[in-house]
Amino acid sequence: MDSSIDSATAPPRPAAGQTPLRRVVWASALGTTVEYYDFTLYATTAALVFNDVFFPAETPLVGTLAAFATFFVGYLARPLGGLIFGHFGDKLGRKNVLIITMLMMGAGTFAIGLIPSYDSIGVVAPLLLVLIRLVQGLGMGGEYGGGVLMALEYSPRERQGLSTSLVHIGTPAGVLLPVGLVTLLDVALPDGAYESWAWRLPFLLSIVLIAVGFYIRLHLSESPEFVKMRAEREVRTVPVKELFGRHVGNVALSILAKIAESGLFNVYYVVAIAFVTTELGLPRGPVLLAVLIACLAECFTLPLFGALSDRVGRRPVYIAGAVFQAVLAVPFFLLVQTGDFALTTIAMVLGLAVGHGSMYGAQAALFANLYPVQVRYTGLSVTQQVGATLGGGLAPLAGTALLAAGGGHWTWLVAYMIGIALVSSVAAGRLGSGEVRP
Repeated sequence: MDSSIDSATAPPRPAAGQTPLRRVVWASALGTTVEYYDFTLYATTAALVFNDVFFPAETPLVGTLAAFATFFVGYLARPLGGLIFGHFGDKLGRKNVLIITMLMMGAGTFAIGLIPSYDSIGVVAPLLLVLIRLVQGLGMGGEYGGGVLMALEYSPRERQGLSTSLVHIGTPAGVLLPVGLVTLLDVALPDGAYESWAWRLPFLLSIVLIAVGFYIRLHLSESPEFVKMRAEREVRTVPVKELFGRHVGNVALSILAKIAESGLFNVYYVVAIAFVTTELGLPRGPVLLAVLIACLAECFTLPLFGALSDRVGRRPVYIAGAVFQAVLAVPFFLLVQTGDFALTTIAMVLGLAVGHGSMYGAQAALFANLYPVQVRYTGLSVTQQVGATLGGGLAPLAGTALLAAGGGHWTWLVAYMIGIALVSSVAAGRLGSGEVRP
């Protein structure tokens, strides 16, 4: 097992002229919002429309499976993006890398809204979709690590859980915005308009988020811990070599610990939407609204769990969230399959705001403090992107396949949910601890 990083020493306070912590957190949260706006919008549209627009098939579930396969392609590029941008983030600094990754993700989202349908240009349409997803995946691979580290490295150790959990609000916000737009379009427009052309509007509107985020990030100062490291000439020539040479145990365990957080998040809103609309044959409006309510609730629970992790420790909060979601798996689908709006909303709130919120609120400070500043960007990016690929990237594909294997019933899917929750809780329990002790 790797030795943990000493957490007793507080990071240097920002010097005069450096960006205030509040602005750093805001800029990082906005980047996370753009990141998850893109991936949530794609996942939601894949569940509702892409099987017809880009992957027409006789069986709706088969078309949905093909659409989720391209969703997974974006995740496959993320570990490579994490290595590439993690390397430059540890060598050249956090700020410039964050500007590049935001532009890569945002431009890709906008471009998807312009791709002609399969009926217009044939197989070129899904090929363009795959290519754009690859570019976005590379950008997303480097986005998370830098955004979190800017907030973490500006914060005193005893408040890092709260500061990074505020950055993580960008995740439910990045779900709230596109799902809200999809719901609004679905309700406001005539029947068939969303499927025909209006699904493109949320992709095109992403240009607003990109412009605001780009402007804010241009005016940030570099992370004080990176500035100190560079001044002391401690920058590593090949950060990834040191990472895997000295910290491989924590890399492997943190990847396993990440799987349930990312995977179950996608089950709650991606697979559940597909289940309700394709298998139960219910209208999409109520389940989308339930997701909206749950994501809004998570915007408030994330900082609560982040602050709690500052007081009682990162790992206890993280493990409790994983175990809670293992227990929730069966009740979640029992509630959802009723088709009742109130019960579906309760299920979504428990899954997203409580289960996912507790893990995600503690996660960044737990994982980032496993690595010294010289390799922290690379280490956190590898953990996040490989874990998210095996968890969140596979979950829609695996979940839909397990629903198909079960004849549309969720038995096998629930077994998968419980399995990854238990794996992640055990892995988190064995991590070397960089957490603050109360």
